Amino acid sequence: MNSNNLRLSMSVLGNEEQQAVTKVIEEDGYLGMGVEVYNFEKEIAEYLGVPHNWVVCVSSGTAALHLAVQATTSPGEEVLVQSLTYVSSFQAISASNAVPVSCDVNIDTGTISIDDAKDRVTDKTKVIMPVHYASNPEEIDDIYSFAKINGLRVIEDAAHAFGCLYQGKKIGSFGDIICFSFDGIKNITSGEGGCVVTSDSKITEYVRDARLLGVKKDTENRFAGKRSWDFDVTHQGYRYHMSNLFAAIGRAQLKKLDLVFGPKRKKIARLYREELSNIDGLSLFNANLNEQIPHIQPVRITNGKRDLVIETLKKHQIETGIHYKPNHLLSLYRDNIKNNLPVTEKLYSEILTLPLHPNLVTKDIKKISNLIKEVLI
Repeated sequence: MNSNNLRLSMSVLGNEEQQAVTKVIEEDGYLGMGVEVYNFEKEIAEYLGVPHNWVVCVSSGTAALHLAVQATTSPGEEVLVQSLTYVSSFQAISASNAVPVSCDVNIDTGTISIDDAKDRVTDKTKVIMPVHYASNPEEIDDIYSFAKINGLRVIEDAAHAFGCLYQGKKIGSFGDIICFSFDGIKNITSGEGGCVVTSDSKITEYVRDARLLGVKKDTENRFAGKRSWDFDVTHQGYRYHMSNLFAAIGRAQLKKLDLVFGPKRKKIARLYREELSNIDGLSLFNANLNEQIPHIQPVRITNGKRDLVIETLKKHQIETGIHYKPNHLLSLYRDNIKNNLPVTEKLYSEILTLPLHPNLVTKDIKKISNLIKEVLI
């Protein structure tokens, strides 16, 4: 890749992460799941302000969602989820032999529309999975009220939202089941990884065992530097555990979130809003940057010139994206829709994601914004 490119997203790593990994290799000598993972779980819990036993680290955000769905559904039961999300949300549901039910979204936030979801509830509906699209959890109260009325579990796909607040409380410090991602380009990264956070001890016990092939109580042995030789397995498990190497990276990243990554991401998002507000043909999603750490920067090009904007930025070596292709348009999930999703399809025709990561500087944002304005104005 050309070093002059302005990348859409990227991992931001430094000496701290390198030293942490080196320590695991040279001093600890064990690369699998052990004390580093234990400490990462403990530090995540301290960051969120929850008990240590609420947090279970796994190999990815998708693994977190998969195990959360598997722990709360039986085959054939339904999960309400917005179609406008990455396919991992749907894959986590279908991998559990549950059925993802595609829902429409709110046009100002890209998050699940409760008005639409109401019409899709059946006697098979067991879970609603709100996706905090572009780090926005602002409608979470309505979602929990809806879930309570309908007797549903809530699994929050908070892949975009680690470090975000809602009314002064950290996402993950309250709610039912919250799933985070520590993928290479998220608000913090562990290389690959994720975690499940919940106060439900039955769920955490299930996830702890299931991440290690379903071997009962193997987590406790691994954290003590031992292996389980005489064990039992009572339900399906997977190789979904996090390694000490990845946990070491995550621990170093966590220390930087509120001091470095969060402030930089917020500054970039504020600059975009200053530069791109009140432009005909462009609309911004709602955001509260006092509480949200933006993972992505989607905008809406509403005058049909999105492709021209993409080509213009590409000519200047600026990457863009489209978050996301709706899942109900994918071959595997086309049958999981009862009615049209007009807002989702409208947004899919308009959304353009602009570069956002901590290595960007003010002149980069101004360059991107000026090029967009040249096309639209």
